[in-house]
Order: sequence, then structure tokens, then C-alpha cells
Amino acid sequence: MQAAPRKKNPPLVTGISPKEGPPGTRVTIRGENLGTSTKDVISVMICGVECVMSTEWKTSSKLIARTGPGKGKGDIIVKTQSSGQGSSNVGFRGYFVQTGPLQESAVWVSETQWVPPTMERSSMSTPLVIAQVDDPLGLSDEGNQGKFPEDELLELFPEGSGDTSLENFTPTWFLLENHHGTGFDDLKAGLAYLKRKSDQRSEGPKAFVKTNLNTIMECQHVLADVHCKLMADNTDTNNSSITDDLEKLLQSFYFFSRTQNKTNIKSDKSGYLHVCISDANKCADSLFQDVLGRKDSADATRNALHVLHRFKFLFYLPLNIERNIKKGDYDIVINDFARAKSLFGDTDVQVFKKMLDEVERRIKDFQDVLHDKLLLLPSNLSEQKRLIRFLVELEYAGDPAWDCLNNQQQWLIDLLMDCKTDYYTKDKTKYLEDGLYTTAEEIRVPTTQRHLFVKPGKQGSLTRSPDQTPAGWRFKTPQKVLYIEELTDIMAESFPDLWKLGHAYFSGTLIETNEKDKKIDTTKHSTFKKMTGEVVSLFSNLSRAVFMPESIESLPSKQREPFGDWSKSKHEMPPSWLPHCARYIRSCVSTLSSLDLPSDAQDVLSDLSYDMRTHCMVVLLKQAVSDIESLHSHEAWNVEVDDVNGGTTQLPVLFENIVNETVQHLHELVTLHGTKEAEIFSQRTVQKEVNYLCTSLLSAFTKCLQELAYDGDKFSPKEEDDDISEAEEVVPPLDKRLIIMLSNCNHVLNTVIYRVIENLEKHKYPETNKVFTEASKSFKQLDEKLFSAYIEEKSNPVVGPLEQNLYSGKYDFKQFVKPTGVRSYLKFALMGIIQVHAEVFSISPVLLSRVLCQVVENLTSELSRLFHCVHNFSNNGGLQARLEMLAFNDAIEIYKTESSSQHIQDVLNRLPSLRSEDRGLLEELLNKFKSNMKFQLMCFHSDSLVN
Repeated sequence: MQAAPRKKNPPLVTGISPKEGPPGTRVTIRGENLGTSTKDVISVMICGVECVMSTEWKTSSKLIARTGPGKGKGDIIVKTQSSGQGSSNVGFRGYFVQTGPLQESAVWVSETQWVPPTMERSSMSTPLVIAQVDDPLGLSDEGNQGKFPEDELLELFPEGSGDTSLENFTPTWFLLENHHGTGFDDLKAGLAYLKRKSDQRSEGPKAFVKTNLNTIMECQHVLADVHCKLMADNTDTNNSSITDDLEKLLQSFYFFSRTQNKTNIKSDKSGYLHVCISDANKCADSLFQDVLGRKDSADATRNALHVLHRFKFLFYLPLNIERNIKKGDYDIVINDFARAKSLFGDTDVQVFKKMLDEVERRIKDFQDVLHDKLLLLPSNLSEQKRLIRFLVELEYAGDPAWDCLNNQQQWLIDLLMDCKTDYYTKDKTKYLEDGLYTTAEEIRVPTTQRHLFVKPGKQGSLTRSPDQTPAGWRFKTPQKVLYIEELTDIMAESFPDLWKLGHAYFSGTLIETNEKDKKIDTTKHSTFKKMTGEVVSLFSNLSRAVFMPESIESLPSKQREPFGDWSKSKHEMPPSWLPHCARYIRSCVSTLSSLDLPSDAQDVLSDLSYDMRTHCMVVLLKQAVSDIESLHSHEAWNVEVDDVNGGTTQLPVLFENIVNETVQHLHELVTLHGTKEAEIFSQRTVQKEVNYLCTSLLSAFTKCLQELAYDGDKFSPKEEDDDISEAEEVVPPLDKRLIIMLSNCNHVLNTVIYRVIENLEKHKYPETNKVFTEASKSFKQLDEKLFSAYIEEKSNPVVGPLEQNLYSGKYDFKQFVKPTGVRSYLKFALMGIIQVHAEVFSISPVLLSRVLCQVVENLTSELSRLFHCVHNFSNNGGLQARLEMLAFNDAIEIYKTESSSQHIQDVLNRLPSLRSEDRGLLEELLNKFKSNMKFQLMCFHSDSLVN
């Protein structure tokens, strides 16, 4: 029965940093089971506000997010697809900060207290700011202790605040927060100060009344007189009022008019009053018709001018918009448009609607101009943000920020591909034959290979002097190098703007709007990550195609085709340019890595940097191996004798310099790594390859020494002198070449290789003991081979003629007469040994004992063989043989080995016993030999003194 799958533990938040902050605070959340990837995290609630769109997944125990507009204390709840909803052991306290209109804020800030409610967007003038009094009580806080804990204040007054500018201001909160250590007397003084300030603000109306008291009294007197006259209508002596007088006047006028019309007068007061008034109106119209007409016309004109003057802002707005656009004052255009919409957006007046339609039409054209300008690249980040802000404030239909991101990503991809196409085409051109692209600005050399005839020109380039340019100019900058330089420059300069613009877009800092309902479409966040990943992958593959085409062979052929097949280049790039290119790529990767990119893009860049460093190390080590193998062309056969190291040529020094310079160069370029770069020897495959190349690097010198020893006459040394015949005479014969190379090999084996291994260990190369073992083995094998060849070369002239000289003159040990001295064959053999001694001593005194011991051993072996071939010795023949063997034994005493001593003893044992009467003669002849050969044998005695 299959066991049920074990359920994962739910997410648990155990820590958050910081623990409080305003909306938009960047917090680090730590805990357990916080998801396996970015897609696994589906919800992050901080103080009850969803913050998953601003959350960045780092590891299963670390998240980074930005808080929302949550207030007060709350938990941090993480929910994942794999583990469900979690819990929290810690909390976060959110609070709001009073933000002024000119201060930056990560969230929308209400401007109702800063801007008059009748006009949301005024003209570009200093906004009316209500200054907040620092301390309304006028008390000093120098004697106060620390502020009262805000957490306790929140518990005491959950809905209160100590800010005097807010509606929920609580005086007790203010006193506890700012004056909890103030004495009662000081608080009474503060209350008196507050009352004085209040009285000063109420003195304004009183001062107005005092200033205009006379005028007010005069007005009061006039009103009292009017009131008295009106009341006197009923108390006049003739009992007539103002209305009675008016009625009598109307009756008289009516009587007059009826008389003119010859009608009867009736006593109906209302009838004749109405007729009187009508007639009076007709009379007045006939008298003042022209005057009233002109007055109505003037009033209409005056009203029209008044309307134009009052609403001139709207009527002049189209012209002002056009002028401000030409001057580049886009802020004024946006302010004026917002003001016009707030004033006339809901109007029913047709003329206003017509003018507003015209304004909107021009704003629409202005939006199109701004959008086209936004999509025009290249452009700096600040300008792009500015244009996006203008379009958002103009309520552009669509998402201008997202349009800009898409356009900039495609533009960057096209720019990279155009760069590749340009240099790929140039690389296929035979510019060395056709003379193309040979300007001084494009001719440069690496810093490690600049020669005296090259003089500095522009930055990053070198120019050549016309009179100093040698034939066959070969320091031309390869197209691959120029391509990598421009490719990395494009990425380092353009990609950060794309990433920063996208980060500002999704974090909400790009668009500052007063509309609370305006939200960012965070569903595009994954799309943006994919867009940036495409650009980074393209840059990586373009760089790999130049130097490491094998690393992209896993891609289908159709996907590899756009990157170019640089392996078919007509112009090979010298390896000396590779470090230069590696520096550019690493610098670019370092710049991009500092942007806090997503993990996928960061991995692509890290792999590119690591693979480029590895490739550079492999190529430079292989180049060093090749340089060491070709050192034979630099051998001048000038031997310098050292009492410690013996005689050596310049080759060991050159070999050590190449190795140390290569190691030092690789240390500066490869082994030193940045904060986000992996250690170069962290992978086992790289360790194995580096060990193999280091072994090859050291062992390559054995090949050079061997070629010079056996085939040195085939290589002509490089001499500054033009006399070729003299250069040819420098090359020594085979035997001398063998001993010179043997001395070089011995010096490297005993001295140089230890210093090289120590340098490798200093730079933390892995498994240097294996490198030392393999390299030592190679040099020991070469040493044995050269030593055997030299011994054979020097023993043959000494040992070869020995048998012939021994029996010269038909000598017979059976019939030999009484000896008179040591015969010539032995002297000839000793002279041969002395000749070998002189040659070895002149080149490498250190090898004297080793070489001569072997030569003496070969010679004694041959003497033993020859004397063993003699079956019978006469007394004189035996005495003669004993004399020669003892003389030879005394001469080569310091070079005898166990084997050579045994050979001599074997010969002496085969000889007849020495007679007593022959002892004196033998001693005399030995002394005579030593006396005659004293000068020749001095070299052996000097060696004994040295040894």
C-alpha cells in the first residue's frame, strides 16, 4: 500500500525588517516555507493590504516586498500554492506621514488641504500652504524626557492623533506626546499663551469697526431720518400723507387727459390711475425711445465685453496652448487644460462647449506629439518619465508607460542585432587586402603588446607614426574586439534605463496622479520579466557566438543562425585580445548585476561571466604552452655559470617568466572575482582542465629542451646582428648541446619548478601537488634521457679505442719485458676523462661528479672486460697490469663508485701475486707516473678540495 504524500508545513513568518513605516516601505520578510519560486507565492498580506505584486522571491526563507496603505499594527500572512496560507509570529505597524505638496511620496497624497476645492489644478503659482504651528502652547521641550511611546498612545486613543492639522486631533494625545514631563505651572503659562494668540486673531473685526466708526454713525443717522419721515405720514397736521398727495396728482393728470379726449370723468380711482400710468408710459417712451435704445445697446456691448473679460482664460486657451507647446512649457499646458475642465466641464453654454471642444482637439494633437516623442529613441530616462507623466496627466487613452517599455525593448533588441550585422559583415570583408577600415581610430593594440613605434592617440586607441610604421603592420584591432566593445557599451548604457523604467512603473513611482482609483496593471509584471530576460539572453548568446560557439550548440540551428557563425571568420583574433574582451564583458555583467535583476536573468549573466573567464583562462594557458614550446627560437647558447645553480642559458629564466606572467595575468583577469561572481575553481570540471593545462604548461619546456639538445643545429638563434654566418657559428655541437640542456633541465628540476609551484599555490590553484608530481616526472625523464645520451657521446671516444691501444705494438702479457712505466693507452684514457671534465666544468660544475662517475664506471667496466680476456700473465706482464690499474685507481679516486671500485678490484684479483722484490719497482714507477702526470691530474685534486 502506497503511503500518502507528506503535506508541507504552511508558511511561517518569523521576522520582518523594518518593523514599521509609511506606505511604500521596502521590507525584508524572513521565515520558513515561504514558497519555492516567484510563481509559487500567490498572496502576501501586510496589515490587511495585498502586497504580492511588489513582492520579490529570494529564497524559501526570504521575501522582499513594499507595504501598501495599511494603518496600525497587523500581521504578515504569506500564502503559497504548495503550502497554503500561513501564519506570523511578528507584526508590522503602518502609519501615514503628513506630506506636503512639494515632497516626494510613494503613494497618492490628498491635496484638499493644500489646494482650494473650487480649482483642483491652478496655474503655476505658489500653492496656498497652511502652516502648522510647531508648538501652540509656546513651551520649550528642552527639559522634557523622551517622547511618550507611540504604541501606548495608539492603544489609549485608537482613533485619535496628535497632529493639530487633522480632524481627529486629540489634545490629551498632544500633551502626552510632547509635554508629558512639563510641570503644571508651565502648562498654565502655555494656556495663557494660547488665549493671547486667540485674542489676537479675533481683534480683526473690532479694528475695522473702530476705524470706520464715523461712517457707521452717519449711516445710522440717515436711516433714522428716513424712518422719521415715513412715520410722519400719519401724524401730519392736515392729515395728508405722501400717498394721498400722489393720488391727488394722479387724479389731476387723469382729469386733464379726459378733458382732451372729451370724455366724462368718473369717480373710479383705479381706472383713471391705470390710464394715467399708461399714458405716462407712452409719453415717456416717445420722449426717451432713442436714449433707451442706445442704453440697451451699450448694456449689451458692455455685458459681452464683461463676459469676454471674465472668461478670457477659456477664449485665449487654444492660442496659449499652441504658444506654450512651442516654448516647451508643457506643465503650463497641462495646468491650463485641467483648470478649463474643472471650470467648464459641466457647462451648458454653447459657446463655452464650442471653445472647450477646440481645446480638447488641440490637446489630442498634443497627446499624439508627446506619444511620438516618447517612442523616439534614444532618450534618457528622466525625459521618458517626464513625457509619461505628461501623457498620464492629460488622460491619454491607453498605457503610455507600457508602450514605452515595449518600444524600448524592441529598439534595444534591434540595436544589438544591427551591431552584430554591421561587424559580422565587416569581419567577412578582406580589409587587409582592400585597405578598408584602416583609419587610425580603429588601429589599437592590447596593453600587453604595445611596442615603441606605437604612440598613444585617442582614448582606447593608438595611432601610428608614419615614419616609424614597420612593414607588415599587424597591430590592427580585430572586428570581433570592436564588436564586443560596442555590444557591451549598448547593454551597459541602454538596458539599465529599460529596467529602471519598468521598476518605476510597477512600483508606482513613475506615475503620480491625484486619482485614487488609478491603479497599475500588475498582471504585466511577468511579461516585463520575460521581456528583460529576452534581452539578456540575446546579449549572452551574441557574446558566446564570438568566443564560445560550442556553448550554444544545444540550441536549434534556426535559433543559432541570427547570432552569426564567427568560426568562419577570415581574420583570426590573436589570443592577446581575449583578456581585453573579457574585461569588457565582465564590466558589463557587473553593471547589469547591480540592477537587482530577476534570478533567471541574473543566472544568465553569471553563467556568461563565468564561462568567459574559464574560456579566457584555457586559451591563455594554451597560448602559454605554445609560447614555451617555441622558446627554442630564442636560444642564443650563452651560458652563464652560477656557483649555486651551475651553468644555464636564458631559457629557464624565459620559461619561468612566461609561467609567472601568465599566472599573474590570469589572477588579475580571472581568479579575482566580484561580489556576485562565482569562484573560478568552484566547478570540478574546471579544476581538472586547469590541472591538465598547468601540467602541460610546465611539461612543455621539456619538449623545448629536447628539441634544442638533439636538433639544435636546425634552429637559427634570433640575433640582433645581421651577420648570419656568425649566428650560425653560435650553435654548439651535439655533445655540448646535450650538457647545456642537461644543465638547464637540472636547474629547472631542482629550483625553478619549486618556485613555479609556490606561485600557483599563492594564487590558490587546485591540486598543485599533482601538477608538481607530473611535471617533476617529465623533467626527470628528460634528465635521464639527456644524461644517457651525453654519457654515451663522451664515453665512446674514451672507451672505444681502449682495446686497440691496449694491444698496440703487438703487446703480449705473457712475454712482456720488465715494465718501465705506465703505457700510453691508459694516459690516453685519462686525457679523455680530463677533456670531459674540462667541458662539464666550463658549463655546469654541479654535474661534474655525476658525469665523471658514470664515465669512469664505463671505462673501468671496459678495462675489467679486457683484462678478463687475458688468460695467462707473466710476472712482468702481471706487474705491468698492476702498475696501470693502481695508477688509474689513484688518478680517479674521487670519481669512483661502488661499481667502478669492484671492477678495479676484480682486475687486481686476476693478476699474479706481487713478489717482494717487485714492490720497490712498483712504488717507484707509480711515483714516476704521478710526477709526470701531475699537471694533468691537478683538475682531479682541485675537485677533491671542492668536494
